[in-house]
Amino acid sequence: MAQGIGYEIDFLPVGNGSRSGDAIAVRYGYPGSYKVMVYDGGTKESGQALVDHIKTYYGTTRVDYVVNSHPDGDHASGLSVVLEQLEVGELWMHQPWNYSAVIRDYFKDGRITHNSLEERLKEKMGAAHALEKLANEKGIPIFEPFQGSMIGDFEVMSPDKDWYVHELIPEFSKSPEQKAREEASLSFAASTMKSITEMARSAIEWVAEHWHIESLRDSVETSSENESSVILYGVIDGRGILLTGDVGVRGLHEAADYAEAQGISIPAGLKFSQIPHHGSRNNVSTTALDRILGPRKAVNDGVQSFSSFVSVGKESTTHPRKAVTNAFIRRGGTVVETRGEVKCHRHNMDSRGWGAASPLPFSNEVESWD
Repeated sequence: MAQGIGYEIDFLPVGNGSRSGDAIAVRYGYPGSYKVMVYDGGTKESGQALVDHIKTYYGTTRVDYVVNSHPDGDHASGLSVVLEQLEVGELWMHQPWNYSAVIRDYFKDGRITHNSLEERLKEKMGAAHALEKLANEKGIPIFEPFQGSMIGDFEVMSPDKDWYVHELIPEFSKSPEQKAREEASLSFAASTMKSITEMARSAIEWVAEHWHIESLRDSVETSSENESSVILYGVIDGRGILLTGDVGVRGLHEAADYAEAQGISIPAGLKFSQIPHHGSRNNVSTTALDRILGPRKAVNDGVQSFSSFVSVGKESTTHPRKAVTNAFIRRGGTVVETRGEVKCHRHNMDSRGWGAASPLPFSNEVESWD
């Protein structure tokens, strides 16, 4: 049996095909006195899987902290199932519609009112708004996860509240009508997506990337919704744990700035890191990873100092990008992908009898940017 303080981090699969999302359960503490945190819930299906997983492997029906990293449906939808079926102590989520009166003037539409902007944001982020409503109905207290907040033993590294309110929310500017048109376009394309994806996979151009050559770019961008992802950093038994959601380069630098200001060295104690946004190369850069994970190793000595998990769909052909997994391996990471299976990282906890996961290898060829 496990003795002393320990933790386990479980990444559950989201979706049955190429679709990706995050559904993560964390248990930590001492035998007989564990805390449970859920960080994102994926779809309704993966939310049910989270509930079943917590009951089966954690032996409890209580979750102390539920965290919605950002309002995308593939992260928020499954959390409603957790709130419906388990006892939840606290819900941590952003509520951008609460700031509509503050940020209305940032929107370039003189006709927009405080109420109409509030409704626009609620409609655009329907899964997150539904989560808020459910928590209110069940009497679950809601807190906003801004930089410096403590969620159990985990500290919010990003986003800073002023940055979130005055820069990120105004960038959530697509109207529901625009979103509907985009979704209609995606729906039309879905019937041929599988064959197109297979053709694209076979047509991908590969370029050489050796240990001393990293092809990530500093100029990449992701959506403001992704940048608003809650970055958590906790230290359990002297071992650092970093959860990143779908954050991008701006958010990673925001977290690094805060950590440095607080005298926190994330790379020094890091033992586990989530790879942002399913391993997209538009969410990380060389400089950002150097600050968050530490510098690249001079040689490939095969020694790994931390584990990295990435959530990817079972049939995904585009994630994770090899340039991204290479970047984590260069900095001492052992990279493991979900790809339709539950993956567990643990310290000083019972093994459940599960076998060891096979890490992804370093690749000497990566996808071309062109």
